[in-house]
Amino acid sequence: MLAFHFKGVLAAVVAGAIAGIATASASGHVQDGWVAAGVLIVFALVILVGLIRRIATTYTITNRRLTIDVGLLSRDLHQTRLERVQNVNTRQSLLERLLRIGSVDFDTAGESGFDFTFAGVSDPHGIVRTVDRALHELQQTGSGL
Repeated sequence: MLAFHFKGVLAAVVAGAIAGIATASASGHVQDGWVAAGVLIVFALVILVGLIRRIATTYTITNRRLTIDVGLLSRDLHQTRLERVQNVNTRQSLLERLLRIGSVDFDTAGESGFDFTFAGVSDPHGIVRTVDRALHELQQTGSGL
């Protein structure tokens, strides 16, 4: 999501530049109102699309499964059994650390067709601890279902 928003800010700047060039060629000078409108419209669209993408993604951790549910109109559901999780890794860039977000990657046994990642989540280390507790609870019950 961070890369998406960064590209969106660049697109907003490009839209402002295009508006400035268009108004300068049409009227002989740059009209600040059109430049500001171009930047604000593109920036608002980026924020709206980012918000919809965030709302449309749900990560779930239970004592048996990890689930990624994506979509508003059509849904895409990815899940894996908790006992299949072999490694859990977190990633945070400097900017993500400042924003207190990050990604949690799950390496799962025998599932190479889907990159099982909780992306852009707050407190990624807390998620790792939650998964660790769920795995410990699963091992304590002796249940592999």
